[in-house]
Amino acid sequence: MAKTPPRDAGTAAKRVFTVDLKVRFRDLDAMGHVNNAVFFTYFEEGRKTFFQTHFHGEKGVEFPFILAHAACDYQKPITLDDAVRLLMWVGEIRTKRFDFIYRIVDARQEGGVYASGRSVQVAFDYQDHCSVKIPEHVYRRLLLYQEEAPRGGRPPFPS
Repeated sequence: MAKTPPRDAGTAAKRVFTVDLKVRFRDLDAMGHVNNAVFFTYFEEGRKTFFQTHFHGEKGVEFPFILAHAACDYQKPITLDDAVRLLMWVGEIRTKRFDFIYRIVDARQEGGVYASGRSVQVAFDYQDHCSVKIPEHVYRRLLLYQEEAPRGGRPPFPS
C-alpha cells in the first residue's frame, strides 16, 4: 500500500500511503456527486488502513488515539464513475499528537485533485482518560511518512 509519491502528489513526504477508494451509490447526494461529509469517511478509511497495516497486533490496532481535529478543502466534485485514490502522509509530529495530511486524487491521473485535508490525532490512554506520549515505536514508524524537515532539521524523538 505505501508507495513513493507520484511526481504530481505535491508533497515533500518521504513515503506516501495510498488507499484506492470505491465510490458507492450511497455516497452520492441529490446533486449526483459525493456528499461533502463522505470525504471525512474517506479520510477515516485511510487512517484505519494505515493503522491496521502498521500497528496491528493480537488485540487489533495497538495504538490508541483520539481524533482531535479534521478539516477538508474541496477542489472539485467526485461522481459515481470516478476512480478515486487517497494519498496520505504525516505532517507535524509533537510529543502527544501528530497530523495526517490527505489528498484525494483521480486514480486515472486525468482529473487532478478532488480534495485535500488534515487531521490531528492524539495518543490517548482510555483507562486513565488522558493524553499520553506517542510511543517510540509509533513515532519511528510515523517518521517514515513524514514530510521533509524544514531547514534546521527535525528534533530527535520528543521527550
